[in-house]
Amino acid sequence: MAVTEPAPAVPPAARTQTRPTDQRDQGGGTDPRDRQDEQHLRGRKSGEHEGILRRQAQRESAARTYARSLPIVPVRARGLTIEGADGRRYLDCLSGAGTLALGHNHPVVLEAIRKVLDSGAPLHVLDLATPLKDAFTTELFATLPGALADDARIQFCGPAGTDAVEAALKLVRTATGRSGLLAFTGAYHGMTAGALDASGGATDVRVTRLPYPQQYRCPFGVGGERGAELAARWTENLLDDPKSGVTTPAGMIVEAVQGEGGVIPAPDAWMRRMRRITAERSVPLIVDEVQTGVGRTGAFWAVEHSGVVPDVMVLSKAIGGSLPLAVIVYRSELDAWEPGAHAGTFRGNQLAMAAGTATLAYVRENRLAERAGTLGARILGRLQGLAAAHPCVGDVRGRGLMLGVELVDPEAAGPDDPAPPPAPALALAVQQECLARGLIVELGGRHSAVVRLLPPLTLTDEQATAVLDRFADALAAAERAHTPHLSASHRAMAPRNASGPSH
Repeated sequence: MAVTEPAPAVPPAARTQTRPTDQRDQGGGTDPRDRQDEQHLRGRKSGEHEGILRRQAQRESAARTYARSLPIVPVRARGLTIEGADGRRYLDCLSGAGTLALGHNHPVVLEAIRKVLDSGAPLHVLDLATPLKDAFTTELFATLPGALADDARIQFCGPAGTDAVEAALKLVRTATGRSGLLAFTGAYHGMTAGALDASGGATDVRVTRLPYPQQYRCPFGVGGERGAELAARWTENLLDDPKSGVTTPAGMIVEAVQGEGGVIPAPDAWMRRMRRITAERSVPLIVDEVQTGVGRTGAFWAVEHSGVVPDVMVLSKAIGGSLPLAVIVYRSELDAWEPGAHAGTFRGNQLAMAAGTATLAYVRENRLAERAGTLGARILGRLQGLAAAHPCVGDVRGRGLMLGVELVDPEAAGPDDPAPPPAPALALAVQQECLARGLIVELGGRHSAVVRLLPPLTLTDEQATAVLDRFADALAAAERAHTPHLSASHRAMAPRNASGPSH
């Protein structure tokens, strides 16, 4: 779908300026009264905008995240574009933290929702069978890896991805009778207790942490195939060494691309090795596809790049077509639950199932996963060109339309450092400069030093160019302002704060 390119956002310094509003402005003069009316309208909008933000800061908890670094008040949206209460327009490369596969308010999603509302169908049904649920399940199973779909069960969970993670952990513990878990450094699986235990910042938990292979910041200092081989060998040794202190776990949970961890794709050969290691030891493999699913990485599901068929897939975000929905899909032999072993009042979200069915079908029928792979590779190439011209860009990586730019302090690198230290202050400055130019981007990575791009799969070539132009301009501006201070700022690297993880 081609989406009309929005006008550039008004820079902060020019927000009170006027601009032509109708044909009278183009003919050699505007009635001063018209300009006064426009100034009054813009001032009123700005006042409403500031008032809403002020009340949010007064009323909402200190745990709010995105609102801190993105002080906008969305009132309308379509495709890539968001319009704020102050009249400014933005290109949205956050996409609801990857939720909006088709962008904002896609026509097929709106039509699916309207049909449900007009039909008189119940909106809340707990876990009862409905035609909408049956259609969603059928469409979802049609997209899954065949070897899983042929013998799968589905559990509808509470509407957030983190609840689906909890369900997956509970499932494998029930099925195996074991309690331990294998997870990876840099992982992010959600904000509930069990999901946090499996995420990278956990402490004092029943989870054994394994090295996740990286090219740029390899934990073994070698990168590439050798680094991935060492990571796999460490995993095998840990499981097979009777004195490792690690008993056979209930399962292994992994992301095929670490999103919050810094947009780090797992090597395909390493993913296949993890599948072989777990299968040989009867350890269920759980793949978290909450953010990577529904075409995001250039395949419908990220595991398809490696050909891996997991025992459990955790799905949320885009499967609901912009509405809350989360499920796990798993091999039938793991289905050892008693009735009610995992439940949730809102696991029967009928509007989300309708929107999700429409989204899944649209992505499949229009080959948007393939499109994401092609366009993502093109964008990656342009970002790599920026890296060559800007020493503060340490690495560019990603898969499909899930991309990351890691910013670093090249002046602070020691002679033995495999990579310069991250520059979170610069990353935050780039995010702010992007916002001033009407571009919404996310931050991620271990030190919030990775600028993340998650545009909708409907992104056009023209829109991609506009996004990259604004990003390049923002990067140059932030670099000019912050380069002299990078060496000092890297010593005070703060934990992730500006844009928060979302499951």
